[in-house]
Amino acid sequence: MFYQLYEMNHAALQPARLYADAVRMFYSNPLNPVSHTPWGRSIAAGAELFERTTRRYGKPAFGLDKSVVDWKSVPVTEKTVWSKPFCNLVRFERAVPAGRKPDPKLLIVAPMSGHYATLLRGTVEAMLPYADVHITDWVDARMVPLADGSFDLDDYIDYIIDMFHALGPDTHVMAVCQPSVPVLAAVALMEAKGDPFVPSTMTLMGGPIDTRRNPTAVNLLAEEKGIDWFRDNVVMRAPWPVPGFGREVYPGFLQLSGFMSMNLDRHIIAHKDFFMHLVKHDGDNAEKHRDFYDEYLAVMDLTAEFYLQTVDTVFVRHALPKGEMMHRGTRIDTSAIRNVALFTVEGENDDISGLGQTKAAQDLCVNIPADKKAHYMQPAVGHYGVFNGSRFRSEIVPRIVDFITSYGRQNRVAVKPKLVRTARR
Repeated sequence: MFYQLYEMNHAALQPARLYADAVRMFYSNPLNPVSHTPWGRSIAAGAELFERTTRRYGKPAFGLDKSVVDWKSVPVTEKTVWSKPFCNLVRFERAVPAGRKPDPKLLIVAPMSGHYATLLRGTVEAMLPYADVHITDWVDARMVPLADGSFDLDDYIDYIIDMFHALGPDTHVMAVCQPSVPVLAAVALMEAKGDPFVPSTMTLMGGPIDTRRNPTAVNLLAEEKGIDWFRDNVVMRAPWPVPGFGREVYPGFLQLSGFMSMNLDRHIIAHKDFFMHLVKHDGDNAEKHRDFYDEYLAVMDLTAEFYLQTVDTVFVRHALPKGEMMHRGTRIDTSAIRNVALFTVEGENDDISGLGQTKAAQDLCVNIPADKKAHYMQPAVGHYGVFNGSRFRSEIVPRIVDFITSYGRQNRVAVKPKLVRTARR
């Protein structure tokens, strides 16, 4: 009923949002003399602020229609190359010259933790010049009818394995944050079975492999509350009339409230600054605010079974590092991984996945040869900076490219790449 009440309140505010939008257009129209005064701009700014803080933000577009390959600008086209009810695999097809040596196939596994895969737009854009990029485009659980079945952590792992099979041999995988655990589990299962489609390299970035190391506020909350608290307090049924009506979900608006409460003062200041940018007619900074919050405020529901199983497995029981994680009755044995090169990346100031949590994968994968393992800690970045931003592009991307190029099955070398050996002294 709480979710239904939220939807009713959102619908009730629709007339007010329409009125606020009309006021904004009237007082910002250059043909209106008042729009050139601080008073008129203040009214328009207040109206826009109200409309933006009460609307629902839909899934953004990737908007990546070109890239630079071999110093030339080439068109990029999005294509769905694999699909199941809860995920589409999107390929960013570059119009490169025929006969050109193919770039490595890279599967970027986006987090299924509230935001859409478009949160990794910058990650995809940075990798496009060097790889044939594919990304997991997870579907909002409230948009999936009950008839399509359930989706839990075991299904997530199955989806990843199916994607490896769809992409074929010599694929490279990059897991950003939450999917580090299911990707590591999927690779371990494939190696244990001698699967020929196991990826050539595995890059884990800012992931909660072992949350006992440097636990963050997120980790401590999960341990303190326990799985029953989450089941009783955050799981709701998707309301009518969405396609997934009746499905048990962890609603996106609850996730968003959690995200924002962690840094509420910064969000308040950002919106105050946005108001002042509009009043001062500072269009560039106002547009930067819009771009950021259009992405940040766009959230999706997660299936309850996936969310609860993930919290219990990863954050409460620490099942993977303890060697107790199971997949459909089979224990996940990370020591089975022998042929996949491993690269782990962390951010010095990460407040979501603390330092050492991702590096723990290095200790779990005991049978990967030392010359096929590397770790890099990026100084002066938080969680977001591990996969986006200027330091990501200038410091982390070259290391990832060097790693996957060196350890592709066609170009595998006997020594560790030079770039990835360096970390902070």
